[in-house]
Amino acid sequence: GAMRQETRPELSATALQARDFEFDLPFASGPVRLDFAVEDGWKQVQLPGVPKWRAQLAKFLLWPRFSLALLRSVPAFWRWYAYRDFGARETIKQALGLAAQAPAQPLSAELFAPAPPVGPVAASVTILLPVFNAFDLLEETLSRVLKHTDLPWRLILIEDGSSDPRVRPFLRDWVDRHKDSARIDLVENESNLGFIASVNKGFALALAVRAADDPVILLNSDAFVPQGWASRLVQPIQEDPAVASVTPMSNDAEILSVPVLCRNEALDTGEADRLDARSQLFNPNAAQVEIPTGVGFCMAINRKFLNQVPEFDTTFGRGYGEETDWCQKTRALGGRHLGVATLFVEHRGAGSFGSVEKSQRMVDSAAVIAGRYPAYDTEVQDFVRRDPMVTARLALAITLAADRQGGRMSIYLAHAMGGGAEKYLERRIAQDTAAGRQALVLRVGQNPRWRLELHGASGITQGVCKDIELVERLIEPVLHRDIVYNCGVGDQNAEELPELLARLKGGTGGRLEVLIHDYLPLSPSYTLLDADGCFRGLPDADSKDTAHQFHRPGSEPVSLSDWRVAWGNLLATADEITVFSEDSRALLTQAYPDAAAAIHCRPHLPLADIPKVSTADSGTSRPVIGVLGNVGYQKGASVLIDLSRLLAKDRRANLVIVGNLDPGYQLHKPAIVHGSYRHGDIPALVARYAITCWLIPSIWPETYSFATREAQATGLPVWSFDLGAQAEAVRASVAAGGHGGVIPLIDGKADPAGVLETVLGNRKNGSRS
Repeated sequence: GAMRQETRPELSATALQARDFEFDLPFASGPVRLDFAVEDGWKQVQLPGVPKWRAQLAKFLLWPRFSLALLRSVPAFWRWYAYRDFGARETIKQALGLAAQAPAQPLSAELFAPAPPVGPVAASVTILLPVFNAFDLLEETLSRVLKHTDLPWRLILIEDGSSDPRVRPFLRDWVDRHKDSARIDLVENESNLGFIASVNKGFALALAVRAADDPVILLNSDAFVPQGWASRLVQPIQEDPAVASVTPMSNDAEILSVPVLCRNEALDTGEADRLDARSQLFNPNAAQVEIPTGVGFCMAINRKFLNQVPEFDTTFGRGYGEETDWCQKTRALGGRHLGVATLFVEHRGAGSFGSVEKSQRMVDSAAVIAGRYPAYDTEVQDFVRRDPMVTARLALAITLAADRQGGRMSIYLAHAMGGGAEKYLERRIAQDTAAGRQALVLRVGQNPRWRLELHGASGITQGVCKDIELVERLIEPVLHRDIVYNCGVGDQNAEELPELLARLKGGTGGRLEVLIHDYLPLSPSYTLLDADGCFRGLPDADSKDTAHQFHRPGSEPVSLSDWRVAWGNLLATADEITVFSEDSRALLTQAYPDAAAAIHCRPHLPLADIPKVSTADSGTSRPVIGVLGNVGYQKGASVLIDLSRLLAKDRRANLVIVGNLDPGYQLHKPAIVHGSYRHGDIPALVARYAITCWLIPSIWPETYSFATREAQATGLPVWSFDLGAQAEAVRASVAAGGHGGVIPLIDGKADPAGVLETVLGNRKNGSRS
């Protein structure tokens, strides 16, 4: 407890000024550390350890919940056991808490529900606008207040001794020119008092009119309000007297920022108004969210609570943290603080002072807030984790991206299983980002069914939902859609994907590109393995093999013939079909001859440059067979189990997996599973384990094999089974003078003894075709 209290202010302050961070959980015994990237380098924060008894207690308390989740997962276990349904596998992993947790929160269709009729807002408003410098922004800020305020208003301007000599004369002239438009008071500080003292002067003037109960709006001089802004901002206060403050969404408003939470985004002329136009379409009830604190750039304040806490605390010096302190005090009095998505206000940010000063003020104020309100940090972190405004944030972020790209965006349909398809997707998105474009990813294979992600230079905004109709509402601003099918393995209703992709593309100048990372478009068995786990060539459309039927929970299976019709229709409308090996081209053309003209072969670029390794294999020492990459069933796990069993008996060679093995399998000792690795570590791992050759044990016809190419890059002999892109790569290497070769399968099955004889019997001459 004491240690936690000591580190909290330091951690909060560091996090506020951090650009990035790393979490270091050491492999060996040692401290757990957070490394924050700050202005002048890296700052390290060591985290306190967890007592052993507490860890054991936590494990014990998890058992009842784990057992219940296990029981509920029985139907999914059956689907995985009977049909190798990868969607069922992901359901099981999520239910047991074993799936990778993406920071995606539920999206709500209520945001787009018809808005109830809203009566007129009867209030008038007092607008309090402190000014310090920011001369270039003042004309537009004030003009927007004048033109766009849709309620009776009073404006209190506090000129805080700006160092720019143009500011005060400009304000005097502006007030004089518009004195007949509304009541405008100009307060001129004799010297620079700072933001808080200036605001407190304004509060006092606003409260001096005791007969009024109109809300007070605190507005920064770098905030640009849109048409009809005031009524939308104060409406929640009129409807609920317990609402103490209301803050709109913005491009720079911390937890209310768009497009990415807690990151600012500069806007071009007109963008904010177009974002606000979409904000006005949201259902007001669904667009209101309780927030831990208001944000003072544009914050409506309920006069009832301002009467009780009539000043910002001057402890916070010249600014930052004061509105948080005020919000915490008024919340203790029963006040609620709301964020509203029905209003978007542009905030230029740091218009009055520089980013370095701002960062330091934030650091200092964070320490004070943490000391006064120990639970506040946790509340903010919980809000960020839950992101209850994610639907509006994502809708506005997509609107902004589409607006900037002329209504055209790429929309990738992808799975959530990682692997080579994900690496390819990462590269495509990186290319989009480098070109100044944002991209959408519609991800399947998890529960709920859909995860919508917007990727851009500022980061990722994402959410999950079960209804495709909500996805379609969110992407409405994208008028021209370049649909890219990356991979749909694991989707619970994958037979629907072809029709869905065609629907998403629409008919307004979009494109459709299909990528063949696996063979899901050819069969529900995306590896083309039969029910007994063997590859025997492309199955006929009338195949009755259960692996080539799609099994939906509670429905009749989809035949392979119907499957091919659905996916064939998609391929027939594709503008381009990309395969990554000639073997894939041959299989795809065999299944869909009419698609041949649209097929292009574009082998992947390597994931990393791997240097050749020096080998001292004389043929007399015990050979070491290396297997590169993560290995599951289709990647040859059963083959490796049989090989390790043989080698455990005769010790003719050692076997090492440089990667991970599916936990459902266990090698026979002394075979080794190294675990995760970096590509740059491959030469050192070859030396460490004295690897003399590589085996690619995959038993399905891979569409492209990164592991094969990386193994070949080391210069050591590489062996694979005679199928797929892996055999294509090995044959090409041998033809060019490389070592290794292909090993035949017998009726789709591997002969472990024959594998050893082939690999070990060719150590000296090195190759076999």
